[in-house]
Amino acid sequence: MSDFHIDFAVILTALTIVTGVVWALDKWYLARRREQIVGAPKPGAFVDFCRSFFPVIFIVLIVRSFIVEPFRIPSGSMIPTLLVGDFILVNKFSYGLRDPVMHTKFIGGGEPQRGDIVVFRWPLDPSKDFIKRVVGLPGDRVVYRDKRLYINGEPMPLEPDGVYTAPEWSPAAVAYRFRENLDGVEHHVKIDPSRPADDFEVLVPQGEYFMMGDNRDGSDDSRRWGTVPERNLVGKAFFIWMSWDAADPGIRFARIGTSIR
Repeated sequence: MSDFHIDFAVILTALTIVTGVVWALDKWYLARRREQIVGAPKPGAFVDFCRSFFPVIFIVLIVRSFIVEPFRIPSGSMIPTLLVGDFILVNKFSYGLRDPVMHTKFIGGGEPQRGDIVVFRWPLDPSKDFIKRVVGLPGDRVVYRDKRLYINGEPMPLEPDGVYTAPEWSPAAVAYRFRENLDGVEHHVKIDPSRPADDFEVLVPQGEYFMMGDNRDGSDDSRRWGTVPERNLVGKAFFIWMSWDAADPGIRFARIGTSIR
């Protein structure tokens, strides 16, 4: 999705530490010294900045690191569930809390379930965030054959749901929507019959997850670069708060405020 996420987290953490130290030093030491000196000068610009902005920066760090974080969808790998230009919110405590710099889990949480849409750090380059759907849990045998998903030998229910049409889809091509059911999580996938089947079979290692995009013929996912370690998980996508892309004539109001499933 974007490699800005981790860099910004480091900068935000550093700003919080610096402004917090200056704020505390001024509150518990410098301010008291000024009170004891007649005609003492006012705090300098840097101290005044830290006093004013530390609470704001601290709150932003807490919310963004441990509660919810916004992301923008930059590619079509999750079509038709998520479109290019969807602005989404990700629950940061779905799978436990991690520090914003080293990403070490310090409070446990739930485990990803089959069908969850998850933001994670790409295993080949952890500075980049990806978003895909969890299809394989630790210990699962995942098979993708003739554009059909099999988990532990069982085919996942897949029903036709018409021709796929959308502004980003070329009218010269034909793709189809299907309803897929992953352990009760029913969602749409897009399949292009003109593309060759990307057959795949793997046994998911313990502590890792197999991820696939809902755009089954247009997604760079675990079929190409392998499974995702649990430590790379960022959070669970749950809400679209804005949707806009330059390819469309305007804001997609119908998508705003919808839950992600």
